[in-house]
Amino acid sequence: MNAVETGATIGGLLDECGLPRSEAELLLGSVLGRGRAWLLAHAEEAIDSSPARAARALFARRRAGEPVSYITGWREFYGVALRVTPEVLIPRPETELLVELALERISPDEPGRVLELGTGSGAIAIALANERPGLAIVATDVSETALALARRNAREHGAEIDFVLSDWFEALGPAQFDLIVSNPPYVPAEDAHLEREDLRFEPRLALVGGDDGLACIREIAARAQNRLRPGGSLLVEHGYDQGDRCVELLRALGYTRVTDSHDLAGWSRVSAGVWRG
Repeated sequence: MNAVETGATIGGLLDECGLPRSEAELLLGSVLGRGRAWLLAHAEEAIDSSPARAARALFARRRAGEPVSYITGWREFYGVALRVTPEVLIPRPETELLVELALERISPDEPGRVLELGTGSGAIAIALANERPGLAIVATDVSETALALARRNAREHGAEIDFVLSDWFEALGPAQFDLIVSNPPYVPAEDAHLEREDLRFEPRLALVGGDDGLACIREIAARAQNRLRPGGSLLVEHGYDQGDRCVELLRALGYTRVTDSHDLAGWSRVSAGVWRG
């Protein structure tokens, strides 16, 4: 039986850790197996020494810069709790725009084929599968480790997705799709943000898109033409300052009805185009 730490309470532990309250609550909650509401309701309750030590160790990792999601092993995306590891990009709220735009282009009454390129944790594909159970979804990644995690996430959420180890389109054969979506690497190789905050801990393979950040987007946009059925759409997430260049690229390649959409923070985030075939 654990000893109760003298003078330590749940609220006191949260107050002393030197982290934003929301982060501290997530970390302590992961140790105790409790949610925020429970922590608030039991703030004056004494805490045993063993979980107190475990929580302080997690607090120290976060103060050193390690992302909360890698510490806890979880991240919520589109209302679903997903497992994450340092081998995959942490799903971000702004990427939910990509899901919303994809859903607008998929009729809930008609079956369709969707391809996600660079699935990572499987977040986008799982969100689409949950919202449109009738879709035939293929999701690729070049990392077998990432695919193993994505398969586990999909299985735990009952999402039927065909995961394929592939460098973009390489292993897909002649298949064609009604919709292709991707959140590809788009950070320029020399971008200073790569050495700051959470990005320091995330896999470079999932972040860096060549010298100007657009190498992967160029390849996807060019090769997607042979994979989209006539009237099919391509949607790609991009950096906050890359919208105009992505729109120009899609138009130059012959896509029609090209648009660029902004996320909730007001940043240019997702470019889309329709392939005429």
